[in-house]
Amino acid sequence: MSEAKRRAVFPGSFDPITRGHENILRRAAGLFDEVIVAIGVNQDKQGMFPLEQRLQWCRDTFADLPHIRVTSFEGLTVDFCRSVGAGWLIRGVRNGGDFEYERTIAQMTKLLEDGLETMILFTDPEHAPISSSVVRDIAHHGGDVSRFVPDAVDLGALGD
Repeated sequence: MSEAKRRAVFPGSFDPITRGHENILRRAAGLFDEVIVAIGVNQDKQGMFPLEQRLQWCRDTFADLPHIRVTSFEGLTVDFCRSVGAGWLIRGVRNGGDFEYERTIAQMTKLLEDGLETMILFTDPEHAPISSSVVRDIAHHGGDVSRFVPDAVDLGALGD
């Protein structure tokens, strides 16, 4: 009988992926046999960047880590975790506000799926002020976001 894989899911919109996301995921990658970057799709919410572009950015960012898989999903995160056999959810926290929000989500997740554990990792301090929403705002107004996103993210190539 083979040993069960330690599989985790890192869900988010990654609109776009930031250096903070990359920091969390690279650190989490050493803790699990497989990590799935799961881009949630909400039909009622249009992202700034197309889903296919976000998927590609994530794949390119983690191309050097073969045990990281990138995909998308619709519906509840707990249902997706169940469908891929994941026992852990990875969440990143930048500040106290993030922590309070993530604690509530983790507690609700536990009520929905008792066997699913949430692992909260704090971003390294230099990434704490970076959020996708701030990056989107800077990009929308023509600012340079290159130091806030992984090298694989080339917003200039999109041609706004």
